[in-house]
Amino acid sequence: MNIDLNDLDLNSIGTWPLPAKIIAIVFLSIIIIFLGYWTDTKKQLAVLDAADAEELKLRQTFENKQSKAANLEAYKEQMATMKASFGALLRQLPEKTEVPGLIEDISHQGLATGLEFRTIRLLPEKEIDFYVELPIEISVVGNFHQFGEFVSNIAALPRIVTLHDFSIRPITPEASGDNLVMNITARTYRYTAGEKESETKNETK
Repeated sequence: MNIDLNDLDLNSIGTWPLPAKIIAIVFLSIIIIFLGYWTDTKKQLAVLDAADAEELKLRQTFENKQSKAANLEAYKEQMATMKASFGALLRQLPEKTEVPGLIEDISHQGLATGLEFRTIRLLPEKEIDFYVELPIEISVVGNFHQFGEFVSNIAALPRIVTLHDFSIRPITPEASGDNLVMNITARTYRYTAGEKESETKNETK
């Protein structure tokens, strides 16, 4: 059956042929479904996508916190070990009042090995980040064996002392191997962060 669209009157749909009515109903249904999707379903899908993204974010946050909680005890133990090691190192650094005693210890170690001191004096200190470097200029007379024993004894001191910039030469051009001069710089270090905290507390009192 052929349908002429020009013969169809929108004001009298009830008189349309059955095929035309079916086509009109299908067409209107498609329009209604499309409008429903566009105005409502699409918004609901957007809300659902946002909820999925939020769920994923919360799940990742939960997993991260769960992982941290599981490793918390190990982390605490590691921090305690690091603090203990750091504290042990700090105890090896001399306080201001201990520097003269350290110089005396170095002098004693040299004399015990038979060295003759020409110079031992504290040079100007250098502040570096959270610590102060305290250089000590040393010049001694002796032989290679005595120098080696002296250096070993300095390394065995309970305070941290490092040795730098050493040179060895005969005391005179005609001198024997038992008359050598060794010039060396010993460096010790002082932790300053604790001092600054104490000064700050005293200023606020």
